[in-house]
Amino acid sequence: MVNTETVIKRLKTIYDPEIPVNIYDLGLIYGVDVNGRNVHITMTLTTASCPAAAFMPEEVKTVLLENGEIDDVIVDVVYEPKWTREKMSEDAKQILGFD
Repeated sequence: MVNTETVIKRLKTIYDPEIPVNIYDLGLIYGVDVNGRNVHITMTLTTASCPAAAFMPEEVKTVLLENGEIDDVIVDVVYEPKWTREKMSEDAKQILGFD
């Protein structure tokens, strides 16, 4: 069964290509909505000009669909509220030396 915890575990396997922290702990995921076998992700990027903008949403979709438990994934990239370091988990802050 697909649930929010399962989706978050999968999101934690995706890393920003320039930062050694997964996108969930980095605070780029603003929302995870699971409705049966469908998932809606609301996410942001560290900046609007982030080089990952071209592929990161597609990678999220690919990773979530890869095992066949999820039928559809919609990824919305938003820039409000703006991403800041405060959105990172405590683990991410420690890894990056922001503690």
